[in-house]
Order: sequence, then structure tokens, then C-alpha cells
Amino acid sequence: MIPKFEVSIIIQKPVNEVFDAVYNPKKISAYFTTAGSSAPLKEGTTVQWEFADFAGPFPVPVKQVIQDKLIVIEWEAEAGGYNTKTEFVFEALNDKETKVKIYETGWKEDEAGISSSYKNCMGWSQMACAMKAYLEYGINLRQGAYKPLYS
Repeated sequence: MIPKFEVSIIIQKPVNEVFDAVYNPKKISAYFTTAGSSAPLKEGTTVQWEFADFAGPFPVPVKQVIQDKLIVIEWEAEAGGYNTKTEFVFEALNDKETKVKIYETGWKEDEAGISSSYKNCMGWSQMACAMKAYLEYGINLRQGAYKPLYS
């Protein structure tokens, strides 16, 4: 079994607002990277993502950006020693709705890789729901949802 997945959601906002919610460090920090994001997701840069519930920061190399269409990032697999690839695909369904698909691939085909892929699938699903709640209702679903996993 090759560990890979896709999650998707429809957000009731124009594609440029949904794209910006992932690209823009202030916006993504308001609902996902709860301890901050160091910079916009500009192609060819490495951004630092931090989470209040994980020891961090996590370096996030930005591999490709197509305005309002695609963001491709990498980050280190939980087992360490190699990166996985995450793709955010933005599709304008009309001028008020956007479908976001999130794909992640690249884990090793072993027990640790498969386990890590399941955890990340859960995480990206939660990120998609948190983005929807933030953009449509101004709510941060992650606030208070997780206890710090470190001291």
C-alpha cells in the first residue's frame, strides 16, 4: 500500500480569499499554525510553522505556487530523514464558492510511514474544517482543542 490521501472541502468564499488564507502568515496563524507562521508561502522559500500543541518550529519548503490555483509544500515526515509533499489545490466553483483539495504523498511504505500518513490525514482534515470555520464565521476551531504535547 502506498501511503497517500486526499481531503477536500467547499468554502463559501471566493477563491482569492481561500488561497490567501493558506498563503498569508497572519491568516493561517489565526486558525491553523496557532503559534505562528514566519512568512508568506512564496515559491522557493522555507517558512517556519509553529503550533501551540507541538514542539516546533517546523521548516516548510515551498516548492510551487500558482496564484489562486496551487500551493505545494514539503515537510519532514514524522519518522524523520525524509520529506513528504503536500499540495493545496484551489478550484473556484463560482464567484462565491471554492473547493479546496489537500493531497499528501511521499511516506515510506512501512508501518511508521503508514501510521504517520493517517495522522497527517486527520490533521489536514482538521485544517480544512478550521479554515472553513475561520473564513465563513471568524471562529478558531483549534483554540482550546489541544493540550500542549510538550512542556
